[in-house]
Amino acid sequence: MLTLEVSEQLLRLLGSVLDIRQVFPEISAIVQPVIPHDRLTMTLHDGQRSLVAHAFSNDDGPFLVRIHGTHIEALQDGWFRIVDDISTMTDPPWTDVEPKDYRTQLSDAGYRSVMSVIVRGRHQRIALHFWSKQAAAFSDADVPAARLIALHLALGVSHEQLAEAAEEARAARRRAQKLAQRVEALSEALDSHRGVTRMAGTSAEWRRVVTAATQVAATETTVLLTGESGTGKEVISRYIHRASTRRHGPFVAVNCAALPEPLLESELFGHERGAFTGAQQRKPGQIDVAAGGVLLLDEVSEMALSAQVKLLRVLQEREFTRLGGTRPVKADIRLIAATNRDLRAAVERGDFRDDLYYRLQVFGIHLPPLRERPEDIVALTAQFLEDLGQQFGRAPAGITYDAKAALLAHPWRGNARELRNALERAAILAEGGLITPEHLALEPLARTDAATTTDVREMERQLITRVLREARGNKSRAARKLGLSRKQLYHRIGMYGIG
Repeated sequence: MLTLEVSEQLLRLLGSVLDIRQVFPEISAIVQPVIPHDRLTMTLHDGQRSLVAHAFSNDDGPFLVRIHGTHIEALQDGWFRIVDDISTMTDPPWTDVEPKDYRTQLSDAGYRSVMSVIVRGRHQRIALHFWSKQAAAFSDADVPAARLIALHLALGVSHEQLAEAAEEARAARRRAQKLAQRVEALSEALDSHRGVTRMAGTSAEWRRVVTAATQVAATETTVLLTGESGTGKEVISRYIHRASTRRHGPFVAVNCAALPEPLLESELFGHERGAFTGAQQRKPGQIDVAAGGVLLLDEVSEMALSAQVKLLRVLQEREFTRLGGTRPVKADIRLIAATNRDLRAAVERGDFRDDLYYRLQVFGIHLPPLRERPEDIVALTAQFLEDLGQQFGRAPAGITYDAKAALLAHPWRGNARELRNALERAAILAEGGLITPEHLALEPLARTDAATTTDVREMERQLITRVLREARGNKSRAARKLGLSRKQLYHRIGMYGIG
């Protein structure tokens, strides 16, 4: 009979270790007065009713651990077996060796009888085996005590498995944290390459754009970005994403003008299997992909009216239905819309829904064209040349004064995108040297060279004066903002007579 004293000893011993194998000989000694035995072993059986290679023993006798895949149909909860004479065993259930070889190993070790019981543990059944070198050493009266002992050991195994699971969870959290840090670093590096973290521009107009983007980033408000192509709408969108609480979620951009009407709806909302010819399986839409993050709809003015209705539902109800589907799907996104068209005029023409327009126009940011903020050309040029240097694997290209004057005089109808493309071509042609006007190959100016030069010089003088004032006379800071060396800045201060 299992006494309270023996039970307490077992619980205290099992609670002192995480690995039950460390104290299995002590366990055998504690239960020896209850069920006399010469050897105690334990095997664990998984939920598929096949033995697993976890076995414990209190001696150095035959230890058969290669017991994977053994069929144990008979081993159910409550099962027990008493074998009075091992030599008569014909179906040993705990090993995949031949019965004859198994009997021989046990007999050679001196064992004559065995009692086995099965109990259920946390994740598997546990078989406890009492071995004796005497024949008929066990009886049915020993089974209840054997089961109680096995239940105690099952608690110890569960304790060990819980500790292992907790450590695995901690390790998984550490790996996830390291992965998140790595993703964050890569994302920041990628955003830096895209110009997101360095919002180049010194003009008052650009500062107003960045200020507005910063203010709205901390909210969940829908944003409508307007401005000509190439003014930086995607750059501002990514900036809002990076500065928001959704920065760890995805940023997904969809160009509504690049896809025909049927494809746009499928791309945006996804489709169910059989929704149309060729829909062999369910396909998640970009709204699904952007879950937890930000979805940018570029050229939203090109969206068909049928898709506009579905988008309005996303904004109003925060849900949508896939093409061919019937169940609503939750939309966990923040929406940023962008367009280079006059949406108000599109509403008046009937090309754009007025209710959707007002939903998008909650917080509007207009990005002025580069020709209206020529002072930003200097800062953008410095940033683009640095980015191109990294892209080409060499030092950033320099640029002559005449080439810079040509940049300042150019109308840049394609805005910052056109400027970057022109600089990329010029940097390739310059082959690591200074970029000249010939490398830029800009279209001829309508005005005379003399007039152009005068305008450019006055523009540069005003720009340097303003940046110096903003930098409170700090030449190093002003030079960095202007994309100049200190020597170049001092030369221009003297040339323009700036006090």
